[in-house]
Order: sequence, then structure tokens, then C-alpha cells
Amino acid sequence: MSDEINNTDEEQESTQNQDAQSSTIALSGLYENWFLDYASYVILDRAVPHINDGFKPVQRRILHSLKEMDDGRYNKAANVIGNTMKYHPHGDASIGDAMVQIGQKDLLIDCQGNWGDPITGDSAAAPRYIEGRLSKFANEVVFNPDTTEWQLSYDGRNKEPVTLPVKFPLLLAQGAEGIAVGLATKIMPHNFNELIEGSIQVLRGERPSIYPDFPTGGLADVSGYNEGMRGGKIRVRAKIEERDKKTLAITEIPFGTTTGSLIDSIVSANEKGKIKIKKIEDNTAKDVEIMVHLAPGISPDVTIDALYAFTGCETSISPNTCVIKNNKPYFMSVNDILIENTKQTKNLLKMELEIRLNELQERIFFSSLLKIFIQEGMYKHPDYENAGDFDTVVEVLNRLFEPFFDQFYRPILPEDYKRLIDKPMSSITRFDVKKADEMMKALEEEIKEVRKNLRNLTEYAIKWFEYIRSKYGKDRERKTELRIFDKVEATQVALANAKLYVNREEGFIGTNMKKDELVSDCSDIDDIIVFRADGKYSVVKVQDKVFVGKDIIHVAVFKKGDERTVYNVIYKDGGTGNSYIKRFSVTGVTRDKDYDMGKASKGSKILYFTANANGEAEVVNIQLKPHSKLRKLTFDMDFAEIAIKGRASQGNLVSKFPVKKISFKSAGVSTLAGRKIWYDEVLKRLNADERGRFLGEFDGDDKILLVMNDGSYELSNFDLNNHFDEKMIRMEKFYPEQVYTAIHQDGKTGTYYVKRFNFDDLPVGKRTKFIGEESKLITLTNNEAPVVALNILKGKSQTKESFEQLLTEIVDVKGMKAQGNRLSFHTVQKIKLLTEEVDLSQKQEIEVAEEAGEAVVDSEVASTDATDIPLEITNPDDIKLDDNGQMGLF
Repeated sequence: MSDEINNTDEEQESTQNQDAQSSTIALSGLYENWFLDYASYVILDRAVPHINDGFKPVQRRILHSLKEMDDGRYNKAANVIGNTMKYHPHGDASIGDAMVQIGQKDLLIDCQGNWGDPITGDSAAAPRYIEGRLSKFANEVVFNPDTTEWQLSYDGRNKEPVTLPVKFPLLLAQGAEGIAVGLATKIMPHNFNELIEGSIQVLRGERPSIYPDFPTGGLADVSGYNEGMRGGKIRVRAKIEERDKKTLAITEIPFGTTTGSLIDSIVSANEKGKIKIKKIEDNTAKDVEIMVHLAPGISPDVTIDALYAFTGCETSISPNTCVIKNNKPYFMSVNDILIENTKQTKNLLKMELEIRLNELQERIFFSSLLKIFIQEGMYKHPDYENAGDFDTVVEVLNRLFEPFFDQFYRPILPEDYKRLIDKPMSSITRFDVKKADEMMKALEEEIKEVRKNLRNLTEYAIKWFEYIRSKYGKDRERKTELRIFDKVEATQVALANAKLYVNREEGFIGTNMKKDELVSDCSDIDDIIVFRADGKYSVVKVQDKVFVGKDIIHVAVFKKGDERTVYNVIYKDGGTGNSYIKRFSVTGVTRDKDYDMGKASKGSKILYFTANANGEAEVVNIQLKPHSKLRKLTFDMDFAEIAIKGRASQGNLVSKFPVKKISFKSAGVSTLAGRKIWYDEVLKRLNADERGRFLGEFDGDDKILLVMNDGSYELSNFDLNNHFDEKMIRMEKFYPEQVYTAIHQDGKTGTYYVKRFNFDDLPVGKRTKFIGEESKLITLTNNEAPVVALNILKGKSQTKESFEQLLTEIVDVKGMKAQGNRLSFHTVQKIKLLTEEVDLSQKQEIEVAEEAGEAVVDSEVASTDATDIPLEITNPDDIKLDDNGQMGLF
């Protein structure tokens, strides 16, 4: 028997050990569960906003506390933080920071005191110094205890909302950002009124399309927004104004930056030589104003591009819209969130209407109950008066009210009788039937309106959004301007802050080789193209010193995608011994990789090489080594006859016999199509990058007319490396047939003459005067029928007279050296040019269209404003330049 007992004990002990082992969790398992619990907690209760109200838990608790404490007056932020700690399991610092962030968004909290400035980066004052209360918008839109779902706080002592019944897409209006465990959220703020318009679109069955609107303003390219989902991208830029040719003003900054960080980035770019500024001033007060003063000779257009390329004036934002929905994190588009929020608002409005309907019905119910109770004298009925307990009262009143049961919308409950008999006798005796009927009639009218709204819930919701817009949408216009940005190529706007050197024999290039041959200026981010005598070339990043291969024949700054630069080459193929001629461009290559100009044959050699910035094609003379089979040892070759092909093409055969010498014979012109040229009036440089004033399309022998303030002119080619005289008053494309009209003053007699002429086609660079040596140029116009307003003094009495004069009536077109005819035989006091200048940049297009027999549409030309030129004859030295660079008498 004892053995059986012992066996039983052993079995029980074994079973207990097995149970203990089965309930034991490995240490790694504990960590896994705890981490998942922690991750879930951070995601759900800390970092990610809820889709219904747009709040993170701490924000929701702050708003709930503000409502709980709301008495119409401001509350110390410290008090609000203390009250919120009843609901929030974390410290006061996190609550205070969250409250300041809500206040800075200027929507839900009416702030008083220094709440900081997100634009300048200034922090808020301590919570004990600042105050706040709920805004009118928050009170009307965010709260309704009847439609709020409640839960116990973390310690079980208080109730807090699960979510607030927000009747507005608040999440999208404020935006949100948070980092959780394993995921993050970054929701952009959107425009208040545009969200309302989008919600109305949703209610009308349309899909909305909304884009961010940042409180800092600025410019935004949302072409890659992707509805705010992962993988999207927004480019935001500061708003930069050109106050004058030497000053830029930043008036709005990109979202996510501050004026301080922006200034630091500009200073850093200046120190690195990316931009060149003289000084920077921060005049920010209520509005942003950062003044950037440019160094002399620096183009404001180029500097603006450089600010976008090298500083915080342009940033990129990657949205990642993640919200809590159904107690789980969801990645959604902002348009889908707006749809959800709109439906949520519609449901909340429906709930409010149903609650209001029930309240109205209950008021009519009890008013009718009381009216019948009094009118029928039930309170005086013997059975009612003699009823001993409440159950008997209920029985009696049920019997008395039975004939009237069909007048009530629901059965009468004992609780209703309890409320009825609790009425004091004084109120019963003073009961006014007429007033009761009027009140019930008003209630019935309101019930009809509520039921109508329930039947037409969509229209009611639309009216709600329109009401919110009319009441709170004022002064909430879009701040951020939406644009499509051109990509700023850093290499095109970088300043030449370094010098490039080369050691051709040893094969080194770099910026730190000052004892070697200087090539050109460059920037520290440029690529450099190098051609070697063995027929190979490569592109490398500019460095202090780098080996690129021996026997360098050409080195220059490389511009990706440059189709204008054409390389003219004659090379000997190492495999066959034949010589070939080719023309090619290098538009894009892999950096640090060797390429061959011909066949990749060992022993190949470059015999002749030129780099031509505008596709020029020269003529060369080729001498062959004597050979018995050769009758002609020398001949010319014109590169213009060679087609421009790909860089990998073999080229055209020059000779199968050895070449003795190749020499340059004569220069050629460009073989490329016309090139559009602009003039940067600050840098005094031409460019093809659309900076400055458009001059026209240039090709071949086309020239540029340059007129100086001393009455001389010269012609220039359109090489982008040209520099121009500071005394130049006119620059435009040269047309030999274009008629110009000049008014000039003879230096000896003081007489004013008018001449009409064509500029002679002079050699490039030769300067010639088109008025007398001692004459002064007053004005020059390219209008073919110019009109001036003249003020003259007539006779001995010096009578003033004013009239308009067509200058073609005074003189015909003559030679450029002609003096012209007198402007007036009377004393000229004042001259005003009335006609407009002709924009010759459009002339070529108009002529082409006319030759093709097409109608010229919208051929208005740009004009220079007519300038008043008061003339003091007694002092001919008063001839000066006006603000437009025109000559005049002042």
C-alpha cells in the first residue's frame, strides 16, 4: 500500500515538473515579446497620430485638459501641463513641448506670451510665463461629450477620450511627424480652405487632390508628391527677390528650416567658394527678410541658382503618411485620409442630429405629458391622491393616461411618472397652456428641420464645411506657391574658385600644381576632360593632383551634355597604319574610364587635334611622306566637309600612306545650327543658359552690335568667353539693313542734328565713331519711324512751344559718316522720345515667318520706356546715361 502511495507521489511530482517546464519561457523569447510590446506601445501611444482626430495621445490629453479647465480665460501653460499629467503617464517636459508645438500651429490654442517662433527657431518661454486657452475654432469643431468615446486613464482614476470627435480634417491641416520603432510618419500640413473644398468634393462624389501648404510660405514643387505616400518627394525653395543688381532679399524660407540655419548654410557656401557675397543681414521681425549683398561683378541670376544649389534655400522633403486606424498603423495617401475624415465628419454630424432629435422629442414628450396631466386634472383625481406608494401611483396614472397613449412617440415609463410627480404644485398651478403649445410648436418645427437634415445628410455636411470656411477661413489663403522647378546644375552655377594646372609630359592635372602650366579657372566640383597623344581620353573629377596619363594634348573643363563643343581630329591607326579624320562631341561618359578616339589599336597616335567651342571647322594642309606610288604629296582637307558623328566612329580615311606633317591653313565657321544667346548685364557676359536679356539666334558669321556712349561702335562675335566694355549703352544682334536714327550735338556750335543710317559691317573688334569726333550722342533708336516731343524757344521773346516731330520728315537714310540735318532751327529746350525700341531678338523669327507666307501673330516687340530728356543748352557736358543705359540730355 505504501509503495502505491510512493508511486503516486512520484507521478504527481513528475507531472508538476513537466508543467513547470512547459510554462517556462526562454530568455530570448522574453526579449522578443517585450520588444514587440514596446514597439506596439510606441507606435500606438506615442508617435503616430490617429486618423479620426489627427492627434497623438499626448496632444489629445492636452486638448482634453484645456477643455476641462476652460472658463473663457487664459490658463498658465504650467497649470495645463500639471492637469494633463493626470492623464499622461510621462513627464511634464514632453507635455510642454507638445503643447508649444500645437500653439505654434495657430489653430487650436489661443496663445498669449512668448510661444517661440518656428521660423526663426526661437524657443518658447518657460511654461510658467506663457498662457493659453482653446480657440473658438477648437471649441466648436473638436469637442462634443455626447459623441465622445471614453476610456479610463492609465491609473484608472479619471476618464479620457479614446479620440476626440473632430468634425474637420485636422490631421491634414496641422501635419504630423513622429519616429516610432520600425516605422515613422511625416504628414505635410495643408491649406485650411483647400481641405474644406476637398471635403466638399468628397461629399459630391469626386476624388480630391490636395497639396501641401507650409506656414513658412516659400515655393514648392509637388510634381513628385505621390499623394504624400512613401516614395514621394517635395522640393521646397526659399522665395528670393532681386531688390537691385547688387542685393537679393530672402522673404520666405523652406519648410523645415529656420532663418538661422539658412544664414549658416549661406555663410558656409560663401566660405567654400560656392557663391560670392559681400555680406548678409538678418532683418527678420514679423516677416522674414534676409538681405544678401553680392560682391562686385556677381550676377544676381546666377547667385539665386547657386543659393538653391549649394545652400538651404532649397531642400527636399520625403513624406511618409502613416496613421493609426482600427488600432493598427496604416500607410495611406493624403487624399484617402481626407476621404476618411470627411466620412467621419459626416457620421459625427449624423450622430449630433440624432441626439438633438431625441432631445427635442423628449422635451415634447414630457411637455405633452405634463399638459395632459394638468388639463385632465389627474393630479386631483381621488385615486391619485389616495395612492399610497409609487407602484400604485404608476398603476393609477397608467389607467388615466391610457386614452392618450397614441399621442406619444414612445411608451410612458415609470421614470417619466417619477419626473412628473416630482413637479412642485406651484408650477402645476401656474401652468400656461398657451405658452406650452407655442413651445411645442417651435420644437416640432425644429424636429422637422432636424429630420430634413438627416434625410439630406450630404447637403447638411456641405453646409457645415461652408459654414466653417466662412467663419474661420478668413486670412488662411495659401502661403506656399506651387511651381515646377528646373533642375539647377551645380556645375553651371558654381563660381570658378580654383585654377587648373597641367603637366603634359608627366600626365598630371590638378589645382595644387602652381609651378606647372595654367589651363583655366575652374570650380572645385567641375569635371575635367583630358585627351592624350595615344588617342585616348577620359573625364576625371577635379582634384589637388591626379595622374591621368602621359603626353596630354588637351585638357579643359568638361560640361555634360555639351553638343556645341566639337573635336576635330586626325589620327593614325596603330593596327593598319592608315590615318583617319573625324569630328565628334563628347556629351556623356563614365568618370575615370579611358575611351578611344578611334579603333582601340596599340600604337595609335593623334596627328592633329583641335577643340572648337562652337563647332568651328578649319582647313588643314596635309603633307605625306614621299612614296613611289604617290603623285601628290600635299593636299588640303576641310573639316566642314566631315560630318559630326559619334565618339566611337572610325572616321573618314585620309590616307593609307604615312603622314609627314599636318598644318593649320585657315579658320572656318561653325557648322552647327543657330545658337540662342542671352546677355547677362551684370556679369557683362554672354550665355546660352537663358540668363539675362535674349539677343537672338546666332549662326555662322552672325555678329553682335555694340554701341558706346561716346558715339562709337564695334561688332563682336558670339563667343561665350567675350568680355564687354562698361561704357557700352546698346547691345543687340547686328543686322546690316537695320536703320538707326541718332540725335547728336555738334561740339563746336551746339547745334543738334538728326541722322538716319545703317551701321557698316566692320571686322570684329574694330571700333569706329558714327558721329563727329567732337559731337556728343544724345539718343539712338532702332525704330524706323521715330517720333520725338520737342520743347523749343522761338524768337527774341523766347516763346515756348511744344510739338511732336516725326524724324523721318527731317532726313532720309544716308551714309553712316553723314552729319545729318538740323533737328530744329530754334533753341531746343527739351526732347522726349515717344516711340518704342524694336526688339531685334524677334526679328529673325518674324522674317522667317514672312518668307514662308505665314501670318505673324503676336509680333509686338518689347519696348524701352520713353525717357524725358530736359536739355540745358548752356552746358553741353550734361549729356549722361539714363537708368536704361540710353544717352540723353539732363
